[in-house]
Parts: sequence; structure tokens; C-alpha cells
Amino acid sequence: MGKPELVARARPGDVAVAVPFCLMALVVGADLLAGPQIGLLPLLSLGPALAPVSLGPARTVLTGGLAIVLSVLVASFDGIGLSLRAVVAVTTIVGVTAAGVLASAARQRGERELVNVRAVADVAQRVLLRQVPRRVGQIRIAMRYISAAAAARIGGDLYDVVAVAGTARLIVADVQGKGLAAVQTAAVVLASFRESAYDALDLAGIAEHIELSLGHQAPEGKFVTAIMAEIDLGSTEIRLLSCGHPAPLLVSGGLARLAEPLEAALPLGLGGLAAGDPKEYTVPFGPDDRMLFYTDGISEARDKSGAFYPLDQCGALLGGPDPDAALGRLYDDVLGHVGGRLHDDSAALFVMHPPPRPRQGNPSTTSASQ
Repeated sequence: MGKPELVARARPGDVAVAVPFCLMALVVGADLLAGPQIGLLPLLSLGPALAPVSLGPARTVLTGGLAIVLSVLVASFDGIGLSLRAVVAVTTIVGVTAAGVLASAARQRGERELVNVRAVADVAQRVLLRQVPRRVGQIRIAMRYISAAAAARIGGDLYDVVAVAGTARLIVADVQGKGLAAVQTAAVVLASFRESAYDALDLAGIAEHIELSLGHQAPEGKFVTAIMAEIDLGSTEIRLLSCGHPAPLLVSGGLARLAEPLEAALPLGLGGLAAGDPKEYTVPFGPDDRMLFYTDGISEARDKSGAFYPLDQCGALLGGPDPDAALGRLYDDVLGHVGGRLHDDSAALFVMHPPPRPRQGNPSTTSASQ
């Protein structure tokens, strides 16, 4: 077999840097071929005009200087020397170069500001959406968050897991609306959950505490859909409390079904409109069972025809021993469904009850049988 052929591929940034110089070379060639009667010299200003796209102010000045030198040389070759046409061409290049320097400086300043904003967003995300435990007892956990905003890292979707005295308590929630007000509300919900998860007797107590916190601290009119769960590490059930949130997906025996609540409940922040408190319900959650908690960025993801993502048909994707890999397969499938980019924030928390370990044979019995 022959050796594989190595092909050098140009990076997009390298191509952008070369474009101004290629254009100036084309203008010079065209002018030399066409002669002085066409008057293509002002087109050399295309070089410094495009330079700010990829070059800094200093290199933009050098590009403009090169364009002036080429203009003078071509004018001398054409025999028009210091004619009005040549002066106009040089003046045009100088003006375009000055504008290009200003544009290049503004672009670099914007890039620095964007880097700073993303750094702040990364810190804010680590504070709000802190790293949750990957294992609580035998329960294994994976999580994923994607913001739909290109320059943002955080939004109104949230999740957290707290280990408390032999149990794991978790929340996945979605704040109504977008922007800073949604982030502020998400911070209120997370702080309230983290405080009450250690002391509340049950999930209803946590929901009540969050409801009070939203009433005191959240921006007016904001409400939050939420699903909370409590897993006793020695039990084969999971307790759930839904506050207007999409039902979690239970995968058991390779089959997926939505674990719907018995009664619908209003989102957090609207509790005063309800006749009663949301009710807890239990779902079997034994060895090798998995449960996916998610926000509507996943369940309401649409393809080009407007069809929702078929979440209840993705049981096979969530199989396997590695919960992180399973969640990765799910997100890849969702992104494939929508065409590569989600149009809403999405958060997912995946919990897996590992299968029972195979029993070891009795050594004495094994040797006796031999």
C-alpha cells in the first residue's frame, strides 16, 4: 500500500489575510493589461478597505502604504506620473486606509470586550450552575446545559443536586422569559433550593420555600416551571414533584415512558392562584432504570417541518453503562433533528440506577464441584 497523501489545508483566517493582497495584485495586473485609458488605480483602495476584517491597525496602515506604492509605480509605468488621475487614486487610498484603521481598532476593541463578557459569563455559570456530584451512593448522574444565545453561557434553565442523609434531592427548572431578569430569577431559585434541600421534610416543603423566595426576590411577573425529585439510596422508588414542568422520561427495561404526575400543578411563582399545593407522586426506580429530567429546549425542539423531537422514542440512546455518553448521544440526536442549532436554552439531568452486580460463586462449592 502506498503512503497516504498529505494535503495542507488553509485555515479561514489565513485566507482572509491574503484577500486584500490578492485583490491588489489583480488590480495591478488588470491595469497593466488594459493600459492607462481605463483608470483602475483607485481600485487599489480595496486592499486597505478589506484589511480591517483580519488585520490590526498597524498592518492595515502597512497595507495602505503598499497600495500607495503600487499606485505610484503603476502610474509611472502608464506614463501618467503626477496627473490628476494619479493624485485622486492616491488620495482615495489614503482616505480608505484611515477609515480602515479606525474600523480595525473598533473590531479589536469589540473582540476584547466579547472575551471579557464570556469570561464573566463563565464565572457566573460556575457560581449558578455549579458542578453537581457525578455519583450519590450507587446513583450515577450526568448533566448538560446549552445556551441558545451565541455569546452567552447562562440563561433561565437551571439544575442542581444535593446529597442529604442517605438521599439525593434534585431540581431541574426553566424560568419564564429571557435575559438578565431570567438569570436573576434562576439565581433566586437555586439559592432557595440549596438552602431548603437540607432542612425541608419533603419536596413540598422545598417548593414552598422557593415560592416564598420568588415572591420576595424575583422580578415581578416571573414564574418558573420545575421538577424536583428525591431518591432514597436504599429504595427502588423515586419521589417526584412537578410544578408545571415537562414530565421526566423513565427508561426501564429498554422502554421509555413519561412519568406524568397524577394532578397538574401551576409553576412556582404562581402558587397563590392554585387551590392547593402540588402533590408528590412516586415512580418505580430499580436497578438498571434511568430517568431523564429536561427543559422544553429539548422536548419542544422542532425540525424544519415543525415536528417536535420524539423524546419518548429515545430509550435506546439512553442505554449503556456510561450516563455521560448516553446524554451525549441524546444531544447529538436532538441537534440532528433541529439541523445543528437549538433555538432555546436546554438543560438535562440524567440519573441512572446501576444494574445489580452479578453474584460471585461460593469458592468452597466451586472447588467441591471440581
